[in-house]
Amino acid sequence: MNPFTYERPSDPQTALTLGTRSGAKYLGGGTNLVDLMRETIEQPTVLIDVTGLSCAIEETGDGGLRIGSGVRNTAVAADRRVRECYPMLSEAILAGASAQIRNMATVGGNLLQRTRCGYFYDEAAHCNKRAPGTGCDAIEGFNRMHAILGASTACVATHPSDMAVALAALDASVTVEGRNGARDIPVVDFHVLPGETPQIETVLEEGELITAVTLPPALGGRSIYRKVRDRASYAFALISMAAVLDVRGGLVSEVRIALGGVAHKPWRANAAEAALKGGPATEAAFRAAAQAEFASARGLRDNAFKIELGQRVITDTLVKLTALQEIR
Repeated sequence: MNPFTYERPSDPQTALTLGTRSGAKYLGGGTNLVDLMRETIEQPTVLIDVTGLSCAIEETGDGGLRIGSGVRNTAVAADRRVRECYPMLSEAILAGASAQIRNMATVGGNLLQRTRCGYFYDEAAHCNKRAPGTGCDAIEGFNRMHAILGASTACVATHPSDMAVALAALDASVTVEGRNGARDIPVVDFHVLPGETPQIETVLEEGELITAVTLPPALGGRSIYRKVRDRASYAFALISMAAVLDVRGGLVSEVRIALGGVAHKPWRANAAEAALKGGPATEAAFRAAAQAEFASARGLRDNAFKIELGQRVITDTLVKLTALQEIR
C-alpha cells in the first residue's frame, strides 16, 4: 500500500470538502476498496471515512423508502419494511456475501464495488480497466464469468453486485451530493457500459458522494431474486435475476426484470418487459420475451452457455411467479 492520510468527517459537507483533495477516496465498509488498495489497483492519498454519515432508513412521503448510503447491508436486509414491501432486495443482499461482509459493507460501497474479473486483479495481465490502452486478456483468456450483453472490444468484465440488480428492477434512484449540489440518478443509469473507456464505471463526477438510495412505492404482484452460481454460497453469479410480476386476468399487468452476471452494469431487461406487458402470462410468452432480451447477446469461448441459461432463468422464474400469484 502507498502512504495515505485518514479523515473521519462528522457531516456530509465536511466530507465533500475533503473529497476535493487530490487522490481522495471515500471509505464505506472497505470490503472492496481495502482489497484494491492491497493489490495497488487503488492508491488513494486520502481516505475519507463516511461510515458515520447517512445511516438511517426512513419512509418517504409517497410511501417509498429512503436508505442512507452508510446503512450496513445487514441492516437493510433485516429491516421489516424492506422484507415486507421489497422482499427481493432483502433476498439479493442475503445472496451476495458472507454475514461478516454484510455486517461491514454499506449501501453506497456496494454500488461502487468494482469487478471481480481475475485479469483486473492480475498485474501481469493486460486490462484496460486497470491500465487503459493495454488491452483485455479476458477476451481470449478464461472468460466463463464474463459479459454477454453490452460488452466491447475493450472490456468484457461484469458488475458483481447482487443488491444493485434488485435496485435496478425496483426503479430505485441514487442521491449524490457534490460541488454543484445534490442530484438524483436512476440506478439503471448510474453505472455505464464499457465502450472504449472501461475505467469509467459510473456517472459520478469528481468528489461526488452517494448519500442515499430511494425506493419508490412498492408494486403489486410477486417478486423474487434468483441467483445461479457454481456453488450454493459465497460465489458470484453466472446469471442472477430480480423480477416483479403482476398478473391480472391471465395478462401481464406489470413486469420488471433486471439481470446480473451478464454485463458491465446491472442489466435492465427492457426488451423482455416490452414483449410481456399486456400479453398472456404463459410459458411460451415468457420464453419468447427471454429470447428477445438475449437477441443481442454475444458469447465468448467459455461463456456462450450463459445465453441459453439466461433465457431459461427468465422463463422458469416468471412461470414460478405466476404460479405464486395464482395461489394467493
